[in-house]
Amino acid sequence: MKPVRLLEGRGVPLERSDVDTDQIIPSEWLKRVERTGFGRGLFSEWRDDTNFVLNQPEYAGASILVAGPRFGTGSSREHAVWALMDYGFSAIVAPSFGDIFRNNASKQGLVIVQLPLDEVNELKRLITEFPGRLVIVDVEGLVVEVPDAGWKRSFALDPLTRQRLLNGWDDVSLTLLRDEEITNYEASSTAPTLTGVFDAAGHAR
Repeated sequence: MKPVRLLEGRGVPLERSDVDTDQIIPSEWLKRVERTGFGRGLFSEWRDDTNFVLNQPEYAGASILVAGPRFGTGSSREHAVWALMDYGFSAIVAPSFGDIFRNNASKQGLVIVQLPLDEVNELKRLITEFPGRLVIVDVEGLVVEVPDAGWKRSFALDPLTRQRLLNGWDDVSLTLLRDEEITNYEASSTAPTLTGVFDAAGHAR
């Protein structure tokens, strides 16, 4: 997993609420063995509609998805995160998220930005009025910004998720880091070591 500090890209508005993982990536795509190529299946049931926002040329190459409430609810499939990232999204902005989806995203390096509904709607309006507008997500500073509109808002990340993203730590990295900390602690421990011979009652002899 690569470190993530600052993301810059076009924003695309998804005017839908309660988008679940089955809608993000339909079940027929789960048979794939590889973790690549899932971007072709992203929102596939909606992409048959020529008016769907991802089919609009002005949003081509967008990397920041701005969605409605309760994004990513439903099953625990990691494929939903893989599909979003394989398509090219690096951050999702929404008023609320499914808990399992949020957890899966943080482990894969997909940045989750939760803002109040009114602020999400403001951001949608800005990127709808002027498609292709630059949106910045600053993981280090915990702000999301539309520079040419003078719009900037703060967001929160729990400390572990923020450190995961900033350092590029996946689950394996965290396990190795903890093992190293335990080893260093044990090596530097000054706790006395008991030696000697004891009888059945535990008295030294």
